Amino acid sequence: MFNKILIANRGEIACRVAATCKRLGIASVAVYSDADANAKHVAACDEAVHIGGSTAAESYLRVERIIEAARATGAQAVHPGYGFLSENEDFAHACEAAGIVFIGPPVAAIAAMGSKAAAKALMHAAAVPLVPGYHGDDQEPQLLHREADAIGYPVLLKASAGGGGKGMRVVERSEDFAAALASCKREAASSFGNDRVLIEKYLTRPRHVEVQVFADRHGGAVYLFDRDCSVQRRHQKVLEEAPAPGLSAEIKREMGEAAVAAARAVNYVGAGTVEFIMTGSGDFYFMEMNTRLQVEHPVTEMVTGQDLVEWQLRVAADEPLPLTQQQLKLDGHAIEARIYAEHPARGFLPSTGTLKHLRMPEGVEFVIDAAGSGAAALGEAGRKAPVRIDSGVREGDTITPFYDPMIAKLIVHGATREEALARLSRALHACEVVGPHTNIEFLQRIVASEPFATADLDTGLIERHHDALFAPLKKPFKEALALACAALLTREGGTAHGASPWDALSLWRLNGGYTQTLGWRAIDDSSNKSGDKSGDKEHGFTVSFARDGATQTLDHDGVREHFSWSNGTGAHEFRATLGDARITGRVFVDGDTFHVFCLGAALAFEWQNLLAHAADAEGGEGRLTAPMPGKVIAVLVEPGAVVEKGTPLLVMEAMKMEHTIGAPAAGTVSEVLYGVGDQVADGAQLLVLDVQ
Repeated sequence: MFNKILIANRGEIACRVAATCKRLGIASVAVYSDADANAKHVAACDEAVHIGGSTAAESYLRVERIIEAARATGAQAVHPGYGFLSENEDFAHACEAAGIVFIGPPVAAIAAMGSKAAAKALMHAAAVPLVPGYHGDDQEPQLLHREADAIGYPVLLKASAGGGGKGMRVVERSEDFAAALASCKREAASSFGNDRVLIEKYLTRPRHVEVQVFADRHGGAVYLFDRDCSVQRRHQKVLEEAPAPGLSAEIKREMGEAAVAAARAVNYVGAGTVEFIMTGSGDFYFMEMNTRLQVEHPVTEMVTGQDLVEWQLRVAADEPLPLTQQQLKLDGHAIEARIYAEHPARGFLPSTGTLKHLRMPEGVEFVIDAAGSGAAALGEAGRKAPVRIDSGVREGDTITPFYDPMIAKLIVHGATREEALARLSRALHACEVVGPHTNIEFLQRIVASEPFATADLDTGLIERHHDALFAPLKKPFKEALALACAALLTREGGTAHGASPWDALSLWRLNGGYTQTLGWRAIDDSSNKSGDKSGDKEHGFTVSFARDGATQTLDHDGVREHFSWSNGTGAHEFRATLGDARITGRVFVDGDTFHVFCLGAALAFEWQNLLAHAADAEGGEGRLTAPMPGKVIAVLVEPGAVVEKGTPLLVMEAMKMEHTIGAPAAGTVSEVLYGVGDQVADGAQLLVLDVQ
């Protein structure tokens, strides 16, 4: 076995590989770009080497820099992860030439499977079922058109060297073929430097089922069962599960044996995935072989109890496969959901930004953090854990435009598919992200949808059920606003019902109660629109504090209900009673924006801080003035304080109401012009803020 390996990748797969290395006592080396200098995978490894600029072309795709890093650190082998250089035969050859073990298949196998047309020819010779089509060398347009006519429409044009959904066109009619072919060839040449295409019969409502295979240098080859990856957007997977539901034992065995035959046809070594397209009648056809570990490998690990990265390392170290086909067993069902920073309703466009708040459901995290904690052997902790999180980011990290916008992979395991499905639904509702837009609510919708729940799966599921998956949802606005009010009142010095009034003197009055109106604006997330009209307007909650400390609130429908609140047991947690309803949720406050997670929904509201808005309207940077005569009752900052936008600076009392003045922008407080008890005139400047 190796003493040290270099991981030529980033994000969650680099963390994932580092976890297995740490468990096996193997030193790991990370490589990183400018954008990843403080990334999680850098902290997860024992050493780290800077390899270039922020873009992949300047860093993770630079073969010479990675080879130099491996030599400089004494790494005996390189694990390529997936993506980037994982299926690059030139990189595998460069490792071999440098005397460094490439943890992957032989160069010849990568080359054979790298060309879709060549792979189809090999599979035909190995008697692996193929979709009817044309995979020949002659690329003369008229010949291609004749072949498409002979196959019968619809047909699928695919770039021979393509991947990731690029260079693909569905052609419905013969008269559309020439234009589609020209477009496909242009995209193929631009994306892959090769405009060669192949033609296949386009199957309507197909399933995407793949088989995990492994082979060693001692003649051993096995399949670790199957996965369904049919739920896709933009030809990219969203949900994956193992085993593939609804298939007979005979079909599963035939597919597994065909996958092993495909691997043997190219003298394969290591981990690979043979992808099949399947009709509703159960016929399956070879699509391609990915000569690497797949993003969805955790579901196979969960149902087999095997650490596939460990298998990769052992095979690369010339050891035989750990288990035979007869020794491999299935245990239960696993489903993986990919949580992305993206806008589902905007065509799943990626979203960027800082992860200001990130909370995943409780579960085993297979990655290793900077402190060295993590899961034990997958066979015990990973397989038996009901929930597993694979992530390459932490709270405070930034989703940049340079790389894949994945936040985490959420994997669940259950004794049955129904149990795993219920567990996934609960886990998704426990996810909290503040910062970039995410697909979490969209994933919740898919998991709850009838076609997914009943395993009526095919690659067009999202498109076919688009209207239902993007239909407006009614959300708990009143309940969420009650929690937002609780968080705001707590932040502003309020006291929970039943607490001593001396804990919050700002609400105490000598001869009577106290009334405060809290204005809110619902922040519309265009990727998760709500059907409740409450989300389209501003909300006013009038909170009345009685002399005995009890509170009441007037909600946005004009109904007065009893209101009390308390802090929960965890961070950001609040409990509120509104009328007869009791609500528990979590509120993350970002300046004047309150992100509320309750009753399975995520909502955001902006507190309409009138004084802060008045300061903004003045147009003078750093100038905060009193919009009306009043008295300063609290100064919350001192000169020199560095503040963020929305940070409370000073509290005024005017017209028998309290107003907290927040910073209109991030900056440094250079001077406080009034003290507690001072009377100020309308328009008086209260303090000076040097805006950043």
